[in-house]
Amino acid sequence: MQPRNMSMSGVVDLAAVKAAGEAKAKAEQARAESARQAAQGGGTGPAAGAVPPSALVIDVDEAGFERDVLQLSAEVPVVLDFWAEWCEPCKQLSPLLERLTVEANGRLVLAKVDVDANQTLMQQFGIQGIPAVFAVVAGQVLPLFQGVAPEQQIRETLAQLVQVAEERFGIIGIEVDPNAEGAAPAAEAEIPAGPHDALLEAAVAALDAGDLGGAVQAYKNVLSDDPANSEAKLGLAQAELLVRVQDMNPQAVRTAAAENPRDPAAQIAAADLDLVGGHVEDAFGRLVDTVRVTFGDDRDAVRLRLLELFEVIGADDPRVSAARTALARVLF
Repeated sequence: MQPRNMSMSGVVDLAAVKAAGEAKAKAEQARAESARQAAQGGGTGPAAGAVPPSALVIDVDEAGFERDVLQLSAEVPVVLDFWAEWCEPCKQLSPLLERLTVEANGRLVLAKVDVDANQTLMQQFGIQGIPAVFAVVAGQVLPLFQGVAPEQQIRETLAQLVQVAEERFGIIGIEVDPNAEGAAPAAEAEIPAGPHDALLEAAVAALDAGDLGGAVQAYKNVLSDDPANSEAKLGLAQAELLVRVQDMNPQAVRTAAAENPRDPAAQIAAADLDLVGGHVEDAFGRLVDTVRVTFGDDRDAVRLRLLELFEVIGADDPRVSAARTALARVLF
């Protein structure tokens, strides 16, 4: 079965390009909001920020499929487990999938679909028997396996899914906080300073002073000790973008791009300028279109730059979600 395109309609453009100086404040705000949501028990599925392990396994129905699966798949691969209460093999497979999902620690989400209550979804996926397992990545539906498979085989399949999501679409999953289960309300709690706050503040100060090289190095210093630091990743992507465009001749770059629509280097340079100028959709659309008409190493270079620009904007921006879906359609 070939992958099928699924719509991600309904995404609303709510965010603007993040300035480097706002990265720290936004990250702290997100952590605080996540703690409040976890304490209040709000929502049925994972949301922005850290989530408790229990939020990695959700029940999905037809009404919530767009929100809980398609839109979420732009942030984390979603594994679909089609099951029924009367299905004995399902009772063997479902607990295994739940355990492996929790072990993946935010790199996967498991969405369970009761076929008796969701006949339309079962028909749309062309399911002939259960258990049946699919995945959704960046809005793309991919069949995984049907029936009960050995644990090692399932582990390997899920590992490949995570790898594809990260390497092809830049989807790295969601943050999990094991302490969020049953946590006390923390709306007024002060967030303690992290071990890299001084370096992050130095990087922001360097950006404000126009010292792009110093900012790049400061962010790299943080990432050398903490490769998963989201503030440093965002800041480094923004600083490196500014380094790339600082010596560009905008008129010459745009002329070259207009005259050479299939030239990867010309389109990449123009996309950088688009993004710096605040034309986010134009930058993403330009590179998606270039991926469509290029092949081999040229296509890979354009795809990788697009993933870098996703980092500049931030994974929570709906324009990134929309562009990831467009990229997936081109690649598949």
